[in-house]
Amino acid sequence: MKTLSQFVYLLLIALLFVQQARATAYPLPAENSRLIGENTTYTVPSDGRSLERIAAEYKIGLLGMLEANPGTDPWLPKAGSQLIIPTQMLLPDTKREGIVINVAELRLYYYPQGENTVIVYPIGIGQLGANTPEMVTTISQKIPHPTWTPTPNIRKRYAAEGKVLPVTVPAGADNPMGLYALRLAYGKGHYLIHGTNADFGIGMRVSSGCIRLRPDDIAALFNRVPAGTRVQVINQPLKYAVEPDGKRYIEVHQPLSHSEKDDPQTMPIALSANAKKFINSDDSDVAVINAALVRRSGMPVLVNAGEEVDDHAPEPAVQQQ
Repeated sequence: MKTLSQFVYLLLIALLFVQQARATAYPLPAENSRLIGENTTYTVPSDGRSLERIAAEYKIGLLGMLEANPGTDPWLPKAGSQLIIPTQMLLPDTKREGIVINVAELRLYYYPQGENTVIVYPIGIGQLGANTPEMVTTISQKIPHPTWTPTPNIRKRYAAEGKVLPVTVPAGADNPMGLYALRLAYGKGHYLIHGTNADFGIGMRVSSGCIRLRPDDIAALFNRVPAGTRVQVINQPLKYAVEPDGKRYIEVHQPLSHSEKDDPQTMPIALSANAKKFINSDDSDVAVINAALVRRSGMPVLVNAGEEVDDHAPEPAVQQQ
């Protein structure tokens, strides 16, 4: 009986691991649909865990958690408080192929070839003054255990802070690029998708222009994505869609600031002609859309005219103690 109980216990642990490992994989919707996932809720336990730790458990970036839960203490969320886990989203309005990186929402979307799924990872991107550029390129090289050779511009930024960088940082636990890197063919090959040796910075603007993933996420992506894969980097703080059932959604993220004086919560968001057409449609509730543009929750909001909307009551609710 003891052996059977141990087997059942191990089986449950294995199933839980599989569920967690697949937590970022979503069934790919039809071409005329862009809505994926469901939001959930989370009860903060009384163990002193940070918001980053909670975000990492659910494959969410830190800024995404703060957008969904404004006012939350990122260092010590209040025990017993309820957090929204923003795992519902609209796919970016672009080609569903290879890797799509939307810097405005700090997410990477991977469309595995021949599979009817999309895998979503939170990322860190270039800090102010070292922006991650928009591009369409490919993965030119897969590099396990990379070394890091800081560029002259990186050296200048560190020197301005009184820090002197070595010529090359060898591979290993102290390497800020982590254990895996995917070099992009863009420009001189200075931009990479890579890991990190830090336990923070995912879902934030912290890098020198590269795209940064958590260690387990870059390991999973590295082992799946082939060299030559198409990579597109876009900047879409505003996403919207009309679903096959007629429901209309808008998803608004804080736009990337251009200077230290910019406030991402209040700075204007550029609207394309199609976005204006969506907003001004008789089927759209302009008041709800304007509220979403101000709130910038980073979550899809139902904006059909005449619909009762409550984006603070996600279903199903899942509590974690």
